[in-house]
Amino acid sequence: MRVVITGGAGFLGRRLADRVLAAGQLTGPSGQAESVDDVVLVDVARPGGPPAGDHPRIRWVTGDIADAALMASVTDRDDVSIFHLAAMVSAGCEQDFDGAMRANLDGTRAVLDSARARGSCPRVVFASSIAAFGGAAVADTVADDTKLTPETTYGTLKAIGELLVNDYTRRGFIDGRTCRLPTVIIRPGRPNAAASSWVSSVFREPISGQSAVVPIDPDIPVPLTGYATVVENMLRLHEVDGQRIGTDRAVNFPAISVTARQMIEAVSSTVDDRRIGPITHQLDPLISKVFAGWAQRSRFDRATHLGLIVDESLPSIIQTYLLDYAPIT
Repeated sequence: MRVVITGGAGFLGRRLADRVLAAGQLTGPSGQAESVDDVVLVDVARPGGPPAGDHPRIRWVTGDIADAALMASVTDRDDVSIFHLAAMVSAGCEQDFDGAMRANLDGTRAVLDSARARGSCPRVVFASSIAAFGGAAVADTVADDTKLTPETTYGTLKAIGELLVNDYTRRGFIDGRTCRLPTVIIRPGRPNAAASSWVSSVFREPISGQSAVVPIDPDIPVPLTGYATVVENMLRLHEVDGQRIGTDRAVNFPAISVTARQMIEAVSSTVDDRRIGPITHQLDPLISKVFAGWAQRSRFDRATHLGLIVDESLPSIIQTYLLDYAPIT
């Protein structure tokens, strides 16, 4: 079978590709386990570095996922599964409404329609976000059945995507399942335009001896999860029998809620103090407003019932990052 990953050049997309290759087989549209012979990574550009694009089963395709012809070209066989991760991130959506609509709405429709055209009801895993909740009506703790009231363009488009996945599944076009993700840490490299980018920075920069800034109230809880756990859970959700998910295909992914103050304490207790760069607090009005409208805690009973896993602790997430990207010498 073929596995298509949109946003394949991104951090999670590239790690997911490695995990799919390591698994070797996934459940195909037939409901039977099938060997993965082709992994297609779709993105606007192809990066350098690992996972090596020269792997015999990895193929890179560059272009705009909102291009229906492009998506049709990478889903031109019935035994296909799609992981749809590509999106314009949160702060970027607030700054570029038209770009957000094209990437996050038109792009999602093109992905879903390419799957629908197969006629084989392929599995589609859509990466949504806890930002689909939000606004003044958001509960302190959100559950799978909490009403979606986003007050950001990013959250609104994710909520629309969730409903589209539900309806395409109801109609038998796809076998969809939605991952409602918390903040994912610790992302290597440089900060991106996501409003939550500072969370990884609070770990990443001090670990490398550089300074970091907390732009929100340091005592506001932030639901988060480690990248290794997210990738594993995406694969597990793909493998779940769709009948077990039910009509609402969106599942809150497991998260632990910690404050920036607790993040700083975890860095200090896990990493050699001599390596830690300074962490300061400087309120950012835009980011603070975004976080004020996001949930501070989440429940994920359905996820654990479906066999998804929870991070052991914040120090365990830091230790995984140290082993993968910043080994202490």
